[in-house]
Amino acid sequence: MADLKAEFEAAVANSKTLSERPDNSTLLKIYGLYKQATEGDNAAKKPGFGDMVGRAKWDAWNGLKGTSSDDAMRQYVDLINSLRG
Repeated sequence: MADLKAEFEAAVANSKTLSERPDNSTLLKIYGLYKQATEGDNAAKKPGFGDMVGRAKWDAWNGLKGTSSDDAMRQYVDLINSLRG
């Protein structure tokens, strides 16, 4: 577990230094995995129609409901590593 946490923290740092900005769907996946890994299942109220970005982020996170923190961390690390080439 400590190794996974260290890998996750390194991936979070690496996500800020990617050579290319990922497309929006990948950014939403990164966001959802990060929130699931750090906070667990989404319990927040869905934003209104006027907040399109907020709704997209909420949907990305909510789609991971039931995913364990460890699984979300592993998927996050794998995704960031794949983006680094």
